[in-house]
Amino acid sequence: MKRHIKPTKRIFWLVAILFLVTAPVFGDEADDYYNSGVAKAAKGDSNGALVDFSKAIELKLDYVEAYNKRGIVKQTKGDSDGAISDFNKCIQLNPTFPKAYNNRGLMKEANGDLDGALVDLNKAITLNPNLAQPFFNRGNVKRDKNDTNSAIADYNKAIELDTNFSQAYDNRGLLKANKGDLDGALADYNKAIELNPKHAAAFSNRGLAKANKGDLDGALADYNKAIELNPKFAEAYYNRGVLKRTKNDLDGSIADFTTACELNAKLRERIIAKGYLMRNATPK
Repeated sequence: MKRHIKPTKRIFWLVAILFLVTAPVFGDEADDYYNSGVAKAAKGDSNGALVDFSKAIELKLDYVEAYNKRGIVKQTKGDSDGAISDFNKCIQLNPTFPKAYNNRGLMKEANGDLDGALVDLNKAITLNPNLAQPFFNRGNVKRDKNDTNSAIADYNKAIELDTNFSQAYDNRGLLKANKGDLDGALADYNKAIELNPKHAAAFSNRGLAKANKGDLDGALADYNKAIELNPKFAEAYYNRGVLKRTKNDLDGSIADFTTACELNAKLRERIIAKGYLMRNATPK
């Protein structure tokens, strides 16, 4: 019961979207479209935002922020090539714009180019060492490269710069748990949940830490909460299934393993390899 969840890389766009929160207010038509795009993106209207940012660029061909915001929207829509193209244009127009390096680094990480991501994130940090996100993102890349201590150092810096950074606490907790520091991990998970009570992954990760410390009832409560917050959280069902099996609740474990496989077919091999039982599962 020692396996801890590795946060999905696809969460990268949630970090990048934080850069949509501020918008300059100017007077010309290009800026009007830009501000409209920011407002639409904040409301989840990615298609409308994309149209507005494109119109702003059409009216002002060197509009660096509009390229950056349009690239972020393309990230959220899964248009990796389009996003990188926009971030490249940002950097071409303004080589000292740290957000574009950060966002391009996120895309490179998502595409598996960890070395390229490190180069971009290092540049973002060099240009502005007071931004928490590039440190957090670089920590994720270092984690993926198994450079645990250096990753923790970057999460520490991200938290120093933004003490309300829930995801940074959660990710740091994962690495502490993997190093055997369960008490340190629990402290980080507790903080992540305090900052964001709807952070399903933090509840699931805290459940793992509690289970590994022998607090099975506390672990079960955390897995239940994670699933309540995110009913499609396959890893939480898997973890709860392992716990129920430990508690000799065979029917409950089979139900959870079956649901986990329905939500994420890749878990089937792990369940079979460990000799766990499940019903025939059809992906949802």
